[in-house]
Amino acid sequence: MDPRPSSWKEARRLQAWHLKDKGWSQRRIAEALSVSEGAVSQWMTRARQGGPEALRSRPPPGARRRLTPAQLARLPTHLEDGPEAYGFRGQIWTRKRVAEVMRLEYGVMYHPTHVGRLLKAVRWSPQKPMRRARQRDEAAITRWREETWPAIKKGQRPSSRRSSL
Repeated sequence: MDPRPSSWKEARRLQAWHLKDKGWSQRRIAEALSVSEGAVSQWMTRARQGGPEALRSRPPPGARRRLTPAQLARLPTHLEDGPEAYGFRGQIWTRKRVAEVMRLEYGVMYHPTHVGRLLKAVRWSPQKPMRRARQRDEAAITRWREETWPAIKKGQRPSSRRSSL
């Protein structure tokens, strides 16, 4: 384990243990570290039961994953079959669609936002459909960019005279 503390709070707890080891009273430790005597008492109890390692920071456990590691590893193989294999129209995977595949294949429901995190964990890039108008006219867009827009930009040059307003 890394001997350096991961946060200032952890460093403060370890410092309290070090001072207690030198014979300081809990009251003196509390005053020196600007904490309550109750906090020092709790830290010392933890350290007596689990050693100084018990004073280290612990990440919050959070909820367990509903997919097993084996299911998560198999997920990309299901996605390689394509969305149409699962009854979706088009070749685009969205997080909602992937959530539906996980529900169908594994009986596990996830919110689409969390599906993105799971896909990142298995190094699968979620694809989003490009939203474009059906009546989009590429030639008209190109003409506007090359002819109309430069003309508009030329017309917006600041004049050398200033308004009196």
